[in-house]
Amino acid sequence: MIIKDKEYVFKLRGNTFHCAMDVTMNFIGGKWKTVVIWYLRNKTLRFGELRKQIPDITEKMLSLQLQSLEEDGIIKREVFAEVPLRVEYSLTAFGKHLLPVVESIAKWGR
Repeated sequence: MIIKDKEYVFKLRGNTFHCAMDVTMNFIGGKWKTVVIWYLRNKTLRFGELRKQIPDITEKMLSLQLQSLEEDGIIKREVFAEVPLRVEYSLTAFGKHLLPVVESIAKWGR
């Protein structure tokens, strides 16, 4: 990325990015990540609740997306040692920084 005739390069987790947009899309790109963020924007949800909100996603894909978002620090996974086991997902403070972006995408889509 070139700003005022100076080239900027972002290095993140062994990847080199030449554009800030590439960094953003690395975090939220794909079909499902923004949808998951959308449904977690106002509340904490369990896996089954998220699955009901997003009927076209498979359980495996939802699991993979949640894992990826957790690894990126966008969502928090909290496990409660109960019988049966209860797991809840919510946005982290870092993840909440993405809300204006996701809301703009939703507004554009409407």
